[in-house]
Amino acid sequence: MTKDVAMQPLTDSDYEVIEAAQKAIQRNYDAIHDNHTVGAAVRCKSGKIYAGVNVYSIHGACAEQIAIGTAITQGEREFETVVAVMGKDGAQIIPPCGNCRQIMYEYMPECEVIISVEGQNRKIKAKELLPFPYYSED
Repeated sequence: MTKDVAMQPLTDSDYEVIEAAQKAIQRNYDAIHDNHTVGAAVRCKSGKIYAGVNVYSIHGACAEQIAIGTAITQGEREFETVVAVMGKDGAQIIPPCGNCRQIMYEYMPECEVIISVEGQNRKIKAKELLPFPYYSED
């Protein structure tokens, strides 16, 4: 990661988003089929938090996509914070995959994404995670 990218420390409300993601995966973890191994949560500017788990298949959907889609379905369009966690207890914070980074760039570039950097949980703007997006300004 480049040193010119601004990362912020977490706040109490960020920990609420992490907890929502952890609860989502704890309720749905599937160790037998690996269908649900990642949980995610997104806090919207309304203050509401929406959670999701990954749906594994040949063309499955990531937990972040499910959480964002759920928020959009409920009429949300402004996002503050998003996080993804992995494992039975959701103890490991993971960065979004490339496809999720592109989606975040398009739908929520100013949203803060919680990631783990050198063992420290920090926030970074979604647009900073994808320096060369596939995006047309036309």
